[in-house]
Amino acid sequence: MRKFKDYLMVSLKGACMGAADVIPGVSGGTIAFIMGIYDEFVGSIAKIDSEAVKLLFRGHFREFWKHINGGFLLSLIAGIGVSVISLAGLMQMFLSDYPIQTWAFFFGLIVASSLFILKGISGWHFREGAFLLLGIVLGVTVCTLSPVNTPEALWFIFLSGAIAICAMILPGISGSFILLILGKYQFIMESISSFIGNLGALWGAGGADSALFWQSFVVLAIFMIGAASGILGFSKFLHWLLARWHKETLIVLAGFIVGSLVKVWPWSNMEAIVCSQFPAVAALGEAAEHATGSIEALAATEAFEAAVTEFTPLVDMHIGGAITFALIGFCLVSGIEIAGKEING
Repeated sequence: MRKFKDYLMVSLKGACMGAADVIPGVSGGTIAFIMGIYDEFVGSIAKIDSEAVKLLFRGHFREFWKHINGGFLLSLIAGIGVSVISLAGLMQMFLSDYPIQTWAFFFGLIVASSLFILKGISGWHFREGAFLLLGIVLGVTVCTLSPVNTPEALWFIFLSGAIAICAMILPGISGSFILLILGKYQFIMESISSFIGNLGALWGAGGADSALFWQSFVVLAIFMIGAASGILGFSKFLHWLLARWHKETLIVLAGFIVGSLVKVWPWSNMEAIVCSQFPAVAALGEAAEHATGSIEALAATEAFEAAVTEFTPLVDMHIGGAITFALIGFCLVSGIEIAGKEING
């Protein structure tokens, strides 16, 4: 029987998972494994089944709560939620003001995560190499064929949540990394930041924008519904896949992560880099984004694109800083791996 301090510790572990899931490249599932709650986490999710639904609709709330290990799940989700909300605004600022360093940090994290998976696989032969190559090709294909700007329609937000949440129960790949592949990482971070920033609109606080609050609320609600549907609908399939083809699945997964590095190359989005270093160009981008009327929007977009082209040769590439932050990201995952060995050893 857990006591209050035990549930508080679960919440703290959930906060660590949430912090990991905000950062592309670090898996919340891996953090759960390191913290010693992976099996209970996955097992509790698996208990949300037809039996749980029957208990709930029959009014047997105590039995339902016990069946799904409700105290554990509630504490864990609370910790994850607080962590995600706290860090979303910070990540939004880093992506806007320091894009090269931030993407380099992500790059280092993802390289280390792929190596972390591959190190745990023994008995390499031609077959394993073929699976790794398949994963790399798949990752490169998905990242190069997927558009830079994916739809912001609610159906795609729902789909993004459903797919991204499944990564939480996979070792080595994070939900935010999936959002990155889908082109919705920054959009969701912005929605969380907008939701928190305009929360005062409910009480009529000055400076809050109620329209932006409700817009971000709808986006996040749809995303969470998609996430709930995804983890309930696909978790059993993913566990079946790992149980039947564990080695092959991990190899393809590692290859996919390696191939997907093309998406997080620090200098892949020159528009964001130019805007971060030249406020005048960023102002033109804001004007183009909020322009009304087709003629005005076209003129603003053309002015912005011309400014990006003009200022691109003047960009400071920050190569030394990028290498430093990539190494920091790499060392962070390596430190997590060492901590996991000590905890589990």
